[in-house]
Amino acid sequence: MNESTVDSTAQAASPRRFGAWFRRAAHSIDALPIHLPVRLGGAAVAQTRAAPMRVLGFDQALVWVIVALLAWGLVMVYSASIALSDNPRFSRAGFGPAYFLTRHVFALAVGFVAALLTFQVPMRVWERCASWIFVTALLLLVVVLIPHVSHSVNGARRWIPLGIMNFQPSELAKLAMVLYASSYMVRKMDIKERFFRAVLPMGVAVVVVGMLLMAEPDMGAFMVIAVIAMGILFLGGVNARMFFVIAALLVVAFSLMIATSEFRRERIFAYLDPWSGEHALGKGYQLSHSLIAIGRGEIFGVGLGGSVEKLHWLPEAHTDFLLAVIGEELGLVGVLMAIVLFLWMTRRIMHIGRQAIALERVFPGLVAQGVGMWIGFQTFINMGVNLGALPTKGLTLPLMSFGGSAILLNLVALAIVLRIDYENRVLMRGGRV
Repeated sequence: MNESTVDSTAQAASPRRFGAWFRRAAHSIDALPIHLPVRLGGAAVAQTRAAPMRVLGFDQALVWVIVALLAWGLVMVYSASIALSDNPRFSRAGFGPAYFLTRHVFALAVGFVAALLTFQVPMRVWERCASWIFVTALLLLVVVLIPHVSHSVNGARRWIPLGIMNFQPSELAKLAMVLYASSYMVRKMDIKERFFRAVLPMGVAVVVVGMLLMAEPDMGAFMVIAVIAMGILFLGGVNARMFFVIAALLVVAFSLMIATSEFRRERIFAYLDPWSGEHALGKGYQLSHSLIAIGRGEIFGVGLGGSVEKLHWLPEAHTDFLLAVIGEELGLVGVLMAIVLFLWMTRRIMHIGRQAIALERVFPGLVAQGVGMWIGFQTFINMGVNLGALPTKGLTLPLMSFGGSAILLNLVALAIVLRIDYENRVLMRGGRV
């Protein structure tokens, strides 16, 4: 073979080699994971994990955790309330062993239907209606204070009877504050560094809601709403100095509420020493029996249905102190499992909000993070109360405790979060919402 033949063969083979090389390079590039940069103010701060080619329409893991908490709560509500029919106060009203279970199942059914309908509503509609929802919540907070209209329990007016269930406006106020504060921060984004034009109006709204809630009274709901508003202001980019000023003012306000209220002061003293003769049968009664229940459970519990404290010793075992029954029947393992599930759920909700902000969807992002703060903070308060780490406060355990309004609004809020996640996935696939 002469030299010219070799050169011509090499020249003919070169395009084939280069073509094969480019095909291998393109294949390797396609196989690389694609990362979405998370940007706030133009600066990349994090990256999301690689997404598979087949993107589901919703976060299945989050849905299964929510379902698990709801199912677990249903079982524990039945266990905690089955003996209440022996109480003369309930037996005279004709309540059977499954009375609270039936009502809880009904609340779950209503909440499930409401969640399905909520998921169909685009976030742009929620943004347009945020102010009107907030006004509606304020009007209901006024209505609940009207005698002969609201339902009073132990001197507190917090429920509006609707026949099939009692509605608690303070639960709607939590969701309304999430939506309104998120919408407010989007509208005030250009002047968020100015205290009197940006922060002060939001502070006035929180004060108005707080005054209505304290008139019920419902200090627990006010604390949750104040934390929601503060958290959204902070995540929305309010100056750190202004944030700490607001936080200091809220601490002073809550301190004055406690100092000027005798029964709240007694709760604080009972929390500090629940075993004393003065408090054990008074304001420290619930806390002391909650600690007894959790102590009896030890590591693995006494077994499902074997709680003694729920037999008319621990008041409100199916609502505010459901975690104490979990601790007694399922032990430390059950309590830790509940903590892990709520911690994972809150973290996942916050991640969905951060992802929305990365896609330059500020309102949906703040709404998701607001719901995360709501669920996370209320869970923290309830668990802290049950474990004796915080003073007694009437807040239920989200998704698990008995309570129609709480279950309904929790499921609606989580449906909004799933809608945000769905829209995030549509946008990342190149679609439009």
